Amino acid sequence: MVPPGTLEALGLYLIRTSAMLLSSPVLTMGTGFNAYKVALIVALSGILYSVTGEPLPASVDPLTFGAMAMREILVGLSIGFVLQLSLLAVKVGGQMVGHEMGFAMASQIDPETGVQVPLITRIWENIYLVGLMAVNGHFWLLQALAKSFDRAPVGEMKLSGGLVSVITNLFGAMFSAGLTFAIPVMTLLGLVSVMVGLLTRAVPYLNIMEISFTLRVGLGLVSIFLFAPMLEPVLTSLYTSLSEALESSLDAVATR
Repeated sequence: MVPPGTLEALGLYLIRTSAMLLSSPVLTMGTGFNAYKVALIVALSGILYSVTGEPLPASVDPLTFGAMAMREILVGLSIGFVLQLSLLAVKVGGQMVGHEMGFAMASQIDPETGVQVPLITRIWENIYLVGLMAVNGHFWLLQALAKSFDRAPVGEMKLSGGLVSVITNLFGAMFSAGLTFAIPVMTLLGLVSVMVGLLTRAVPYLNIMEISFTLRVGLGLVSIFLFAPMLEPVLTSLYTSLSEALESSLDAVATR
């Protein structure tokens, strides 16, 4: 016999876990709701409930349960959104470099957002995600999810008001990191623009569009290769910021 309130509490665990996993680009890639995602959500929810869960009071009415469910969605999204902001730094840098190189026409569909992104962005995103897996970043997300049930237990209506400020500060920090990510390549491409402008003035009869495109693509690819070692400290800083931001997000939603 299942104790009263057990299924309701397990449902709230499922809601928070689903919101976190489906909003994070590491554990559930793509936009479809595939069978393995369902299995992962159910398995994690069952394990976490068996460790930290308690049945809800039998007197919970449907309206109160709906409000609790909305709270769980917000808590789960706040954890997954931290990783989205960290990945935004890489996307900002890739968008800037790809546009400057003229790769805006050569785009791929981002499976997370469904929009077209330059190839450089996709390459840097994959490098970031592979590095994140190498430093066990996916475990950071699972640990943050597990800790959230201790700091913000299900069945409560309270939600800390510090989450907005945490996300705002993180957004600014990650945008600055994206600029740092792209500065070396952007500097070289800026010099190419100056050189092309001087050639246009010196030799007006050159096919400057063709020369400009060739120079931008060629020197851009070479500079990405040459400056690749400089990505290591930037990625390390992003991973450190991600770990700290996950802890800050937990403090922001904590009710105990």
